[in-house]
Amino acid sequence: MDPFYTNELIPALNRGLVMSTMLIIPSAFFGLLGGILVGTFRVFGPKPIQRLFNAYTAIFRGVPLMVQLFILYYGLPNIGIYFEAYTAAVIGFILCSSAYNSEYIRGALLAIKSGQLQAASALGMSKTQALVWIIIPQAFRRALPGCGNEMIYLIKYSSLAYIVSCIELTGEARAIAAQSFRFTEAFTVVACYYLLLVSIATYLLKKVEKRLAIPGFGTK
Repeated sequence: MDPFYTNELIPALNRGLVMSTMLIIPSAFFGLLGGILVGTFRVFGPKPIQRLFNAYTAIFRGVPLMVQLFILYYGLPNIGIYFEAYTAAVIGFILCSSAYNSEYIRGALLAIKSGQLQAASALGMSKTQALVWIIIPQAFRRALPGCGNEMIYLIKYSSLAYIVSCIELTGEARAIAAQSFRFTEAFTVVACYYLLLVSIATYLLKKVEKRLAIPGFGTK
């Protein structure tokens, strides 16, 4: 095999893969958790809280992620707030992912009949208990395909981390390509890395969907 691959490209991309994984896993977890919380408050929270989170969702869905990362890493230091490159990237991914996930959760919550809350109240459950144990689990199952799709997007979003000097897969590929001028080879291989990550994530998400599936609940 060409030494370019074995001695330069593959070792560099493996380093980038580690960083990409460190970006994706916490961003996906906290992005999903944030989406559940924000989506729930947008439906069942007090009016001022609903307006606040609706505004948050509109902003983070409307502003490009690249701009958000620039603000977090390059803009906030102007007002005395400093983040390391990795921290800025993860915060940006979480905030953006939470906004999108909240929309999937909100839609799923609205699809659940309000009579279930009334039935839970009749059984002596508080509104919070009903939401935690009855409404949100159902909504999560309904929203899982959409939230899973957002996780797939997040894998590809992670390629933007290099713009705030957090060198992951794409950043390593750019560095190697700039040194060797072998752009086609470098980015073809990095595309295979991303395809592998997406394939693994897709497989795991299907397993989770199957695990959480309830016979007769949204299935044929």
